[in-house]
Amino acid sequence: MDFLTTSPTWVAALLLVGVFSLAAMAGPILVRRRWELERLKTNNEVAGFKFATVGVLYAVLLAFAVIVVWEKFTEADDRVAAEAGAAATIYRLADGMGGVPGAELRSAVTSYLRGAVKEDWAAMERGGASRAVTQTLDAVYATLLRFEPADARGEVVMAEVLYQLDQLTQARRARIVLASGVVPGIVWGVLFFGAAVTIGFTFFFGTRNLVAQALMTGALASLIFSGLLIIVAVDRPFSGTVKVGPEALVAVLEDFGGSRPE
Repeated sequence: MDFLTTSPTWVAALLLVGVFSLAAMAGPILVRRRWELERLKTNNEVAGFKFATVGVLYAVLLAFAVIVVWEKFTEADDRVAAEAGAAATIYRLADGMGGVPGAELRSAVTSYLRGAVKEDWAAMERGGASRAVTQTLDAVYATLLRFEPADARGEVVMAEVLYQLDQLTQARRARIVLASGVVPGIVWGVLFFGAAVTIGFTFFFGTRNLVAQALMTGALASLIFSGLLIIVAVDRPFSGTVKVGPEALVAVLEDFGGSRPE
C-alpha cells in the first residue's frame, strides 16, 4: 500500500475508485454470459437477505477503519502543535537562565527546529525519522544540563525547561511512530477482501435490465472504494497529498529563531 499512500490523491483515486469500479461493472456482464437470467433470478430472495447482512458487516468495518485513521491523523496534527508549543515555551524560559546559557539554549533549540522541518519531515514521508535530528535534540539536552542554577529561581526555571523539553521529546516520538502508518497489513487484507465479497454478491442477482444492474454495481463499488481512498489518503499522516506539515514549527522559528528555514 506504500505506493498508494505516498502517491498524489488523484492517482490513488484513479486506481482505486476509477479502475476498480469499472472492473466491478464488468462483473454482472460476465456472470450473465455464464448463467441465464432465469437461473440468476432464483437467487434474488436468498441472496438479497445475505447481501444485507454482508453489507452491514462490511459497512461497520469500513466506518471503523475510517474513524481510526482520522483520529490518528488528528493526533499527529495535535502532536506537532504540542511540539511547537513546548519549543516556544523553552525559548521564553531561556531568558530566565541568564545571558550565555540562555543564548546557547535558544541556539540549540533553533538548530533542532530547523533540522526537524528540513530533515525529519523528509524522513517521515518515507515512514522513518532523521538520526541527525535526534542528535540535535541530544545537543539541546546537553546544553541545558550544563546550566548550573545559582539560586532558587534558576532551579525553578531549569525544572520547567526540562519539563517542556520532555514534552517536546514525547511529541516528536509520537509523530515518528505515527509516520509509518496506522492500518496493519492484515486489516488492509480484510478491507479489500470484504470489498470484493460485498461487490461480488451483486453479480449474482438477476434483473432484466443488465445495464442498470451494472450501473448499480458500479455505484456501490465507487462508494466502497471512496471509503478506502479516505483510509489510504490519511493512513500515513506525513506522506502523500493529504498530510500534516511543519507549519507550526516554522511559525515558532519565525517568531523566535530569527528566520524561516530554507
